[in-house]
Amino acid sequence: MAEASIHVQVCHALPDSSFLRALTVPAGTTIGQALTLSGLLQEIPGIDLAINMVGIYGKKKPLETILREHDRVEVYRPLQADPKEARRRRAGSKPAKS
Repeated sequence: MAEASIHVQVCHALPDSSFLRALTVPAGTTIGQALTLSGLLQEIPGIDLAINMVGIYGKKKPLETILREHDRVEVYRPLQADPKEARRRRAGSKPAKS
């Protein structure tokens, strides 16, 4: 009997390009295994999974998470600015309402 397989995507966005690869992997594959199978870590060598967070459809997940059919694995870039601080700067630059 053939081992069951699932279809997933691996993606990573950069400021000037993006990586998107569709894969067919064995059922029970983890996020970490899918990243290796996709070739992402070889094509974009600056990714450090100790620093870059990963997730599925915008929700952070550990590398040991087992994938399900049609999951999209995303590798997130580190934030360039603290979102709270950026909001404070924008609010401080607006004229006061009278």
